[in-house]
Amino acid sequence: MALVFLMAISLSMDAFSLALAYGTLGMSNKNKLILSVIVGCFHFVMPIIGMFMGKLILSWFKFNPDILVAIILLFIGIQMIISSFKNNDDIKPLKFGEFFLFGLAVSIDSFTLGITLPNIGINTYFAPFIFALISALFTFVGLFIGNKIEKLLGNIATIVGGAILTVIGVIFAF
Repeated sequence: MALVFLMAISLSMDAFSLALAYGTLGMSNKNKLILSVIVGCFHFVMPIIGMFMGKLILSWFKFNPDILVAIILLFIGIQMIISSFKNNDDIKPLKFGEFFLFGLAVSIDSFTLGITLPNIGINTYFAPFIFALISALFTFVGLFIGNKIEKLLGNIATIVGGAILTVIGVIFAF
């Protein structure tokens, strides 16, 4: 159970970081809520799609699934850390249709993590539900307080999330 929450928090860090940045643009409370719900929905659906794709891949290729888990977690964690150093100066206000692209972009890591869920002994429908709740909450909070702490915490949050997933990946590697 604690592992599910750690994963949910880690997966939510990129949404939180971007929400901090977009929160500085004066989005209405209604749009903050809509964007948060969209992000939560994507964080629910994407790991489920990943689980089904993972089962299909593992049925075609026979290998130790723990190795796949480790590789995916390490890849996601390292990618999150690297992305935290990218420049966010080009951020422009989102139009409503772009909310879905935002949700998709911050939930891609949920898809790849979904591939690993059945192989690490986690309830495969409870975890996406928790991922959705936590990511929606983190997105809303990030949007709400974005103008106050974006400069201070934005990159640090992504680095912490990436580091947590990297450590979990290393644990599964051994």
